[in-house]
This record gives sequence, C-alpha cells and structure tokens, in this order.
Amino acid sequence: MRLHYLCIFLGLTLVNCVDDKKAENENYAYFGGEIINPGNDFVVLSKADKIIDTVKLDNRNRFLYKFENIETGGLYTFHHGGEIQVVFLEPKDSLLFRLNTLEFDESLVYTGRGDKKNNYLVNEFLINEIQEKNIFKYCQLNPELYLKRIDSLKFIKLKNLKLFKDRYETSELFDKIAMADINYNYYSSKEVYPMVHYGRDKSTILESLPKDFYDYRKDVDYNDAFFKDNHYYDKFLRHSFNNMALHEHYNHNDKQHFNRSSLCYTLDKLELIDSLVSNPVIKEELLYYYTINYLARSTDSISNNKLLNSYLNKSTDEESKENFKRFVSMLDVTKNGATFPSVKAFDTKNNELDLKEIIDRPTVITFWSHLYYDHFKDSHYKLRELRMKYPEVNFISVNIDNYDSDRIKKSLIDKRFPLQYEYILKNPKVSKEFLAVQPMTKTYLVDKHKIIVNSNANIFSSNFEEEVLGMINR
Repeated sequence: MRLHYLCIFLGLTLVNCVDDKKAENENYAYFGGEIINPGNDFVVLSKADKIIDTVKLDNRNRFLYKFENIETGGLYTFHHGGEIQVVFLEPKDSLLFRLNTLEFDESLVYTGRGDKKNNYLVNEFLINEIQEKNIFKYCQLNPELYLKRIDSLKFIKLKNLKLFKDRYETSELFDKIAMADINYNYYSSKEVYPMVHYGRDKSTILESLPKDFYDYRKDVDYNDAFFKDNHYYDKFLRHSFNNMALHEHYNHNDKQHFNRSSLCYTLDKLELIDSLVSNPVIKEELLYYYTINYLARSTDSISNNKLLNSYLNKSTDEESKENFKRFVSMLDVTKNGATFPSVKAFDTKNNELDLKEIIDRPTVITFWSHLYYDHFKDSHYKLRELRMKYPEVNFISVNIDNYDSDRIKKSLIDKRFPLQYEYILKNPKVSKEFLAVQPMTKTYLVDKHKIIVNSNANIFSSNFEEEVLGMINR
C-alpha cells in the first residue's frame, strides 16, 4: 500500500515534469524512490565508476532524479549506506523503487516505466547469489557431473529469458545485457571449478577436464569496452585469469601442492593480463586488483618489491604507480616487529591525541568507513564479543572518513556502539595511506611495548583469537 502511495506521489511529479518540457530532448529518464531505514541522507548515482550526482533524500526519505541525454541507455548504479545496486535505464523510462536497507537486495521492488526489465534483472541477481553458494558444493563433483549441473542451470535461465521476452517487449540493448549475464555467469562457473575443487594438487584436476571444457575462451573478448563495468563480466575475468594463471604456474612449478598466495602465482597473473588485455581501463583494473590483493596480505618486503616492479612495468597509470610506491614503502614502515608509528587522531570528545600513546597494553586496532556499511556494523558487533572474552586487551576502532565528527558519532550512537573505544583520524587521507589501510578488514595487533605483532590481521579470520592469545602471552 505504501508503495502504491509512493507511485501516485512520484507519478504526479513525473507527469508535471514531462508535460512542462515535451519539446525538450527525449533522451531522458526519471529515477527515484523511497528508502526505508536509510543509512544516511543521500544516494550517489554513477555510471562506469564516474559519479553523476549525489541526491539528497527528503524528509520522507524519498528522492527523484532526471537523467539528461542518456542516448541509448545502459547500466547505472546507485549507492546508499555502503550498498550498491545496478539499474537499467533507457530513454523515456520513469522508474521508481522502494527498498528496506535491512534487506537491501531482497526488498528492492521497481514500478513505473522500465520496471519489468529491472525486476527481471534483480530477480536474476538474487537467483545467481543463491546458485553461487551451491556452485561451490557442485565443484566437488567430477567434471562430467559438474558440467551437467551447470548446463542445466544455464538452460533454465535461457528458458526464463525466452518466457520474459515472449511476454514483454524488450529492446536489443536489454537482450544483449541479459544474455551476457547468463553467459558470463556460466563461464565463471567453469573457470572456478579447478580452483574450488577439493585437493591442493590442481594439476591432476586440470588434466581430468574434458578437452573442450574451455572451448568458449576462443570467442571471449578480454577487451570488451561495452561490458567493462558489468558485474558478471568483471567476475568472469577475475576467475578466468586465476584459472589460466594456474596452467602457466604449473609450466614452471612442478610442486604438487598449489599455494594461491604465492608471489610466483601472482606474477603469472600479471604476465597473462599484460599479454591478453589491451583495453587500458580493463587492464589497469585487473593489474590493480591482483597487486593490491597480494600486498594487502603480505609481510615480506622482498616479495612486495618484486611484485611492485612487475606492476610498474605493466601499468600506464602514473597516479596508481605512485600510489603503489608509497603503499609498499608504508608496508615497510608498519611491518611486523616495527614500532607502531605516531598517528594523530581525535576521541569522540574532540580531544586530540596520538594513537601510539594510548597503547599501554595489548591492543587490537581496526578501521571502519561509512562506504562499507556492512563492515562497519559487523566489525563492531565482533569487537563487542571480543571485549567480553578478552578484557585484558584494548580493542579500538578508527574511522577513516573525511566527515565531521558529529556525523561519525551519530552513526555510532544510532547503532548503540560505545564511544569510549572510538577514534577519528585527524588527517584521514594522509593517515590511512601512512597506515596502509587496505583492505578495510586490515587489523593491527600491537603488544604492550607498542611493537607490531601482526600488521595484516583480520578479526573475522578463523585463527584471529589464537593470534590475540599469542599477543597476550608475549
């Protein structure tokens, strides 16, 4: 019923807007909606990772936005409270939605012109999320049975798409995107099979695959500019380079036990990307993804510098190259065994202090940002649990956003998280780079002598509490 009232309210607004400007360019689309339990008071609209606009919610947590000159249309994204969702817009669409942030994707429902195609895409997204969890179970089957299972899943999706197209009129653009979603999701399922199949002897698994298992690769465009921002294409590329590098890795490494965290394997991935990808945007994103993933988990300075040199030789993004140079140098400053550095911050009473000076007992330092809202909540719930179990340890949380302190405190108070363990970086841009905060799960374990025990811990890892106990007993 509330959605019905929202449609009437926004529908009248749309009619008035359109009637007043009939003579204007018809390459426009309206997009708006209502957000229940909003994480903040705005929505960020973007396309191809370029921000189009930031739209404030009104006092009813609603917004309405007009996209100008969208020409043929395509996929756009809207961001809210750390969540991201894709929306498909074509000229003259008037699309409205309603969602509850407590169940972001599951509660998302569209209405208005363009609703059918978007509800179809959302439904497929949710189905794929469920199937992705099952794929990891199916990967334990032998190759023939696995192939039958994923072929069956693809057949069902193709059938559903045909039924949809028989019932509703679709555009060539929609058909292209819907079909690509099915294909790239299917290809990803094939690429992930050797990586997820049980056993560390991946060479035997690769040899057991049918010879035509990866025949589709000869038709895949690894430089597809149109799909470079498509979630399923992006996922496929990552799975594909993981898998193809596995083949390369065994060409010069005859060890039975495969180590996916090894420097050698990561270097193989960068070499493959350099040889197969020429599109500068796709290439830079893949090089960045694999390089940062390795560096963010490595504590070996020699290996870090070897990988850095490989990245520098392949990347053409001068800004990213400089950023990586600084990042690697900061990893050396904050490596295990080093003294935790001086970093200026504020407590929630706006008192300036040095994070280093509050370390007077075993300390765990975590970080959070409004951009990663789920992590913000989950990490604080985890910290609450850990404080109960280990009262002798100081568990602190540091916000890295460039927001005013009142907004940061409001987020904490709204979730009823205790303020006495919270700190705010004085200079977020410099300090988070200095502390090499990447990824957001990065956690420091520092002993009572201010010595870094682990600069790349993760409070959600299975062995984290063992690490805490080890720090306590130092």
